[in-house]
Amino acid sequence: MTFCNPADLPSLMRPMSRILGLDLGTKTIGIAVSDPFLSVASPIETIQRKKFTKDAERLAQIVEERNIGAFLIGLPLNMDGTEGPRAQSTRDFARELILRIDLPVAFFDERMSTMAVERAMVEADMTRKKRAERVDQLAAAYILQAALDAMPDQSLG
Repeated sequence: MTFCNPADLPSLMRPMSRILGLDLGTKTIGIAVSDPFLSVASPIETIQRKKFTKDAERLAQIVEERNIGAFLIGLPLNMDGTEGPRAQSTRDFARELILRIDLPVAFFDERMSTMAVERAMVEADMTRKKRAERVDQLAAAYILQAALDAMPDQSLG
């Protein structure tokens, strides 16, 4: 499979499959999943990164368990929209991932997602410990939801 635009994902997926949203960090991977109608993103877990092979094995398990039809990966662009080392690392991860799991992959600008999620958790009076446990998966859900909201309405066709 190859990389595509997020708006093209629904046409490349099996009917009623879901999109797996990933927020890649250096130490963790936040994971969220869409509903089968591609309208709502829900956080599901945070993987503590080990070796790529182990991370990919866990992602493959999730793909199998949750009827995943595509990946949407947050792309950490610089504030001016350019790509730096973190964006390149994310692209490298995605290239390796599609060698192991044959699904379409799209990237989505993740600038400000973690800050927005952190702010919402502080406003919700969540403890620092709870915020640390959930921030990555909530950021993945935030990124996935933004991508779902930007997709053409799937109910029309």
